[in-house]
Amino acid sequence: MGNTAILVLVVITALAFDFTNGFHDTGNAMATSIATGALPPRVAVALSGLLNLVGAFLSLAVAATIASGLVDTKLVTLTVVAAGLAGGIIWNLVTWLFGIPSSSSHALIGGVIGSTIAAAGGHAVLWHGLTSKVVIPAVLSPIIAALVAATGTWLLYRISRSLTQGARSHGFRIGQIGSACMVSLAHGTNDAQKTMGVITLALIANGTLAAKSNAPFWVILACALAISVGTYLGGWRVIRTLGKGLVEIEAPQGMAAESASAAVILLSSSFGWNVAGRMATAWIFTLPSAGIVGAAAYYLAHSIGGSTGVIVDILVLAAIAGFIYWRSRGSKVDPNNVNDEWTGSVAPAEPEPAAAA
Repeated sequence: MGNTAILVLVVITALAFDFTNGFHDTGNAMATSIATGALPPRVAVALSGLLNLVGAFLSLAVAATIASGLVDTKLVTLTVVAAGLAGGIIWNLVTWLFGIPSSSSHALIGGVIGSTIAAAGGHAVLWHGLTSKVVIPAVLSPIIAALVAATGTWLLYRISRSLTQGARSHGFRIGQIGSACMVSLAHGTNDAQKTMGVITLALIANGTLAAKSNAPFWVILACALAISVGTYLGGWRVIRTLGKGLVEIEAPQGMAAESASAAVILLSSSFGWNVAGRMATAWIFTLPSAGIVGAAAYYLAHSIGGSTGVIVDILVLAAIAGFIYWRSRGSKVDPNNVNDEWTGSVAPAEPEPAAAA
């Protein structure tokens, strides 16, 4: 199989990652609006999907960083890119299965970094760029978001303390619609560009584009559509964890949290220690775990060799994705039960059968 066919497979795999990014990160944008009743579940994810599509066209700065700012493009091959995508997709699906919010962006970056190290060694990684543009923001952003959200919630309660509970809830639910829209637009601007950058990296590795080229229009459009469709289908498991598994969220808290998320482009923190501990663990391990999977995928493809190795990687990825989807059907979460009372597990408890007459 020629390089062009392999390139097509890699682009399709990248768009599959973008799709998982969409349904995985929908919860960041819409969970609190759904939990407080500001927006019906299906309306919320449809609106989020539309704004993700719009946001993807607003900037290309992040795509440029992914394409040329983290690894030495001269040492990257299509096999490296395919293996890195496998790392990102598998981590996304595993955390989605357990309803654990984590960063799809860090999963993708970790996968690419891991496969690059496996292929060319640590010198192929631009460590300064990785530290300044990924690691430091990953540490600081949740802290900043938590502080902004806490301060915003306090101010909102102080400003509205003279209002009745009903009037305050109604007003802030309207405000939540605006803040949720800002988060969705921010996600489109930031997250869709990660995949644009990876596809651009693949095009550079294939010699289709010159080094440091910007993403072509067709790449921007394809990534925007993939993430928006993924968002529309909804990551109900992650939405349930964020909306019901941490705390009971009221409209002012939801509006403050969404505003903080829009400003920082990462989910804000709330206090609920069992679930929050799982989230923190996933957050810490996203980069290295995706990197390990990316490295393993590269070694598998490299040991087989050539186009066949890439094809085997993609087939293994498809099999793992199918298995995870099959497992998820055993504890289905959808728009009809996403706001049911939290029982400590991802899915709501099964209703008890009615007693026989």
